[in-house]
Amino acid sequence: MPTGTHNMAKMMKLRLGVADDPTQLQPSLSDCLAAVLKRADALMADVLKAVEIGTAASGPGRIPAFQQPALRHAILALQTQSVPFKADFVTELTRLVYEGGGKDQTQTEVLRYEDLQLFADDQLDQSIELARAQQEVAQAVDDTLPALDALVSTMLGWRTIQPGLNPLRPDVFVRALQHALALHVTNSQVRETLITPAAGLLGVHLRKLYRELAEWLRSTGVEPAVPLGGRIDKSTGAAGKPVTDTVAKTLLTLDRLRKLIAGDFDPPRKGEFLHTMPASMSMLQELKKAEELVKRLEQRPKPTSAPAQPVDMLAQVGQPPAAPPRIGEQLGQEVVRLMFDHLGDDRRLLPSLKGELRAMEPAVHRLAKVDSRFFSDRTHPGRVLLDRITQRSLAFTAEDDPGWPRFLGSVASASRWLESKVVDADTFRELLEILATQWDVLDEGAKQKREEAAKALLHAEQRNLLAQKLAGDFVELLEGLDVAEFVRDFLKNAWAQVVADAQLSCKDGSSDPHGYRALVDDLVWSVQKSSAQRGRVRRLVQMIPTLLQRMREGLQRIAYPPELTQRFFDHLITVHKAAVHEGRDPAAQAAADAAWTAESQFSEEDVEMWLDHVEVQESGYVDFPGIETGIEHVASAEAAQQEAHAREQEAQQAVEAGVDPEPAVLRPEEMRLGAWVEIHIKGEWVRAQLTWASPHATLFMFTSVGGTAHSMSRRTLDRLRASEHLRIVADRPVVDEALDQVAQAALKNSLDGKGS
Repeated sequence: MPTGTHNMAKMMKLRLGVADDPTQLQPSLSDCLAAVLKRADALMADVLKAVEIGTAASGPGRIPAFQQPALRHAILALQTQSVPFKADFVTELTRLVYEGGGKDQTQTEVLRYEDLQLFADDQLDQSIELARAQQEVAQAVDDTLPALDALVSTMLGWRTIQPGLNPLRPDVFVRALQHALALHVTNSQVRETLITPAAGLLGVHLRKLYRELAEWLRSTGVEPAVPLGGRIDKSTGAAGKPVTDTVAKTLLTLDRLRKLIAGDFDPPRKGEFLHTMPASMSMLQELKKAEELVKRLEQRPKPTSAPAQPVDMLAQVGQPPAAPPRIGEQLGQEVVRLMFDHLGDDRRLLPSLKGELRAMEPAVHRLAKVDSRFFSDRTHPGRVLLDRITQRSLAFTAEDDPGWPRFLGSVASASRWLESKVVDADTFRELLEILATQWDVLDEGAKQKREEAAKALLHAEQRNLLAQKLAGDFVELLEGLDVAEFVRDFLKNAWAQVVADAQLSCKDGSSDPHGYRALVDDLVWSVQKSSAQRGRVRRLVQMIPTLLQRMREGLQRIAYPPELTQRFFDHLITVHKAAVHEGRDPAAQAAADAAWTAESQFSEEDVEMWLDHVEVQESGYVDFPGIETGIEHVASAEAAQQEAHAREQEAQQAVEAGVDPEPAVLRPEEMRLGAWVEIHIKGEWVRAQLTWASPHATLFMFTSVGGTAHSMSRRTLDRLRASEHLRIVADRPVVDEALDQVAQAALKNSLDGKGS
């Protein structure tokens, strides 16, 4: 057995108290995380030791950057504070491992295009600092991480490899390192210089830990998950094609992109020479002639004529030579081109739509050239038009889907219309209105279906929340009373729904408009074994017919299933018959005793939401079919259920107090409205969009092509996602994702030191 495996297995033996072969007890994910966290202190001790060696004046471990006095002083201070430094690292690592969530949110937030204009200089530097450190660690563990991802994915309950869900992914360690350095190295410049080589050293030791952990897990019988296939980004559909354009590598950096979004490049900037440089600048840089050219340009205020004209890639064919574009204009054109490149690589968009988008690209280039708000304003008509087109196209999975030819025709006519217009924001706004009018006509029937379904679901949510509160009242009422179990369950479930529905439908403010709440006291009294008062039989004979009639009326009101209604009344009448005979009829008493002790068939503990058949039909309600899931997935679904229950308690109070519901607030890991998904329903995958969430986020409605609704409870949604019967196609606008890819390209250039 390899040394790493032996050490890890030995550690687990001691922790679990197992004295025999560790393969006899396969570790859980919790065991795996605990074992790694136990090694975290020693891991950071190794890193600090390597950092100290890096300050040496000579030797194989010497790091040139650490020879600076300020760096040497900071590293010496870290050595004296090694105990609290390691403790802070371990504490933050533990928090991130257990509380950091599944998907890596940090890098996504750093690379969000829409957030760049809000970044201050120090935030931008910190983002690049973190990304560079992550890059160092990623390169160090590149050969050992895939195997660990496959094994951890299995322990999470996935059949396929999910690298972003690995709680021990490298960026978690980098973020913990950054946190500890921020606490103990206050000088930002020193910290920025220190973190990248420190991350590289962390990566070296993390690579060893990953290898040992993978060997240990394999030795205990954990089978690796299988790859998804290819290297396509599951969330964006992009193939991840690298940026190969030399101009992009020369100009596009995170800092310049931020300036473009903020509008800093609109006026000419003093000392900015790149706008006078030819497109072949990158070639001159590679030939080490850039510095000489820059000096010549600095000495020449205004270029007049040149013996040889450079090729201007942005010039119009047939036009006289124009002044070279400013850097802001070049960057703008580059951002637009990269955005369309990423849209062209997006596998979720059908080929014929990509062709129409390419036809629109020249118009968008002209728009961006005259209106820089295209880059900074998400509500700019040009951005909105592209967003509406791409988002609507996600409703279709193939070009032979019903409705696709008509949709594509509308896009084609729009691209042709743009060719004949002077392009500005108003032009795109007019086109957007034209398309919206066409699509509204097509969507009229679907819109009406959605509104009817949402209305039914809204009523169902309000009724269910109020019914849960009433069920609690009924439980308190029955406490200490000798009542049959089937009656208890019936009151908590079916009758609570009846009373809640009656209260919601009341317009005059009455708390019991039909007297259904008052019937509960009569029902409970009529079925108690201990009720042996004088005159009980006479009262039972008088009240039972009216009681049964009113109860049937209430159950019909909520369309309670007839078979369950009949079963309940059969049991109830049997108990009443024995009570009226006061035990003098042995057959009736025996039947009543059997009904009394029989297992209740009216418990709905596994049903999160009660919907009648009309509500189910109108909303396309989907109930979870009981698919088996992995342990970790079930645990996460149960945690989500507990959170949902706590939220429902608050919602019940709001409903009872008559407070208007607030808009639905989804958890961070949940999809946002407008997200596109594929749901496995009745043996086939259905493409649908999340179009509605109830005010208290207990019900969700997805709509597919033609307006067909598929609604479900929160618990069903969580279980479908956990069992991979619901997969996200796009949880953000496609255009936003394409622009995020542009930001990632800018970050890559910043890390590579290009474009400066």
